[in-house]
Amino acid sequence: MPSSPANTAPTLTGRLALADGTILRGRAFGAVNRNLATRAEVVFNTAMSGYQESLTDPSYTGQILVQTFPLIGNTGANPEDVESKKIQVSGLIIRELPRLHSNYRATESLDAYLARHGVLGLEWVDTRALTKRLRTAGSTPGILTDRADLTDAQLVDMARSAPSMAGQNLVPLVGCSSNASWSETLGDWSLKPNATRPKFKVLALDCGAKSNILRNLADRGCEVTLVPHDISAAEIRRLYATGQVDGLFISNGPGDPAAVEKTIATLREVVSQPADQTIPTFGICLGHQLLALACGAKTYKLKFGHRGINQPVLNTESGRVEITSQNHGFAVDTASLAKVGGVATHRHLNDDTLAGFRLENKPVFCVQYHPEASPGPHDASYLFDDFVTAMSDRRRSRAPQR
Repeated sequence: MPSSPANTAPTLTGRLALADGTILRGRAFGAVNRNLATRAEVVFNTAMSGYQESLTDPSYTGQILVQTFPLIGNTGANPEDVESKKIQVSGLIIRELPRLHSNYRATESLDAYLARHGVLGLEWVDTRALTKRLRTAGSTPGILTDRADLTDAQLVDMARSAPSMAGQNLVPLVGCSSNASWSETLGDWSLKPNATRPKFKVLALDCGAKSNILRNLADRGCEVTLVPHDISAAEIRRLYATGQVDGLFISNGPGDPAAVEKTIATLREVVSQPADQTIPTFGICLGHQLLALACGAKTYKLKFGHRGINQPVLNTESGRVEITSQNHGFAVDTASLAKVGGVATHRHLNDDTLAGFRLENKPVFCVQYHPEASPGPHDASYLFDDFVTAMSDRRRSRAPQR
């Protein structure tokens, strides 16, 4: 174990208990001494950077996040590198928290950031051993606490009673409840700062949308309106038919996709329209899974999921390999998608799972990974351009002929 700042053994004030009986001890930080005992699914992320983006990703709702990189918090926290308005993870497990952070953009330490949001962290954990356990047994329920009044046996029992992620519809916890406009672009981070951009109106089903997805859409001239995930198909069709919307976007989000039944039913009605009446549609992550289910395909829970920023994906139509950012615990069954006419377009090279598909002769496509690169590489940012192209093509085809 690395030495503490005073070269003395750290005081182990917190515990993580897993449903398999494992007890891991470490030093609690963040929201300490608040009587917290948080139950959630324990998952791991292999990214070396971007911890603040991960902490605020709504897709992590209901999960305790283990960061495999040994030093987390060295750049502190700032109000800009966020994917939502608050920390979404249930807890954070790391190897070592730096006692000093250093970055010109930082406004506070990671310790203070977690404390302000009421989230407990745990350091001095052997995260390599924990990750190996999760890879072997799969993502598992756990409980994180700094309470001294609970015995190890009590914590294990509490972890075992935690709800399984399978079957949980967590979208209502993170999506918007009323319409909202979005206009923030990528700003100084734009890849096309001098581009001339047309204006398209995008309806974004908010299942827990990451902010950088919306920034990418706005950066390409899209007027984005966030709407609740349970908007009706009739309303979507009305907005499209009257020219108030050019495209439909379905966002990322947490939980079991098969449990988001109302949204699946809505999308089923939307994508079943005749080709010339189908609204151009783009889905990311949970949006990819919901579109697949709407088409009649099936989803299943992965053993330990894909969470990191170096996941290789093959674009089977271009032959190009993309290094991608990913965060999901469920996947679409490839064989079931083929049976309902979906065309696979992307394949994960680590385990051959489906990473993207489109519908034949319809402007509907989606990917399982995160092309907005937050955190992560920019290899897949072209997908936003493809969405704009689909809307442009459809607008021209719908324009009155002179």
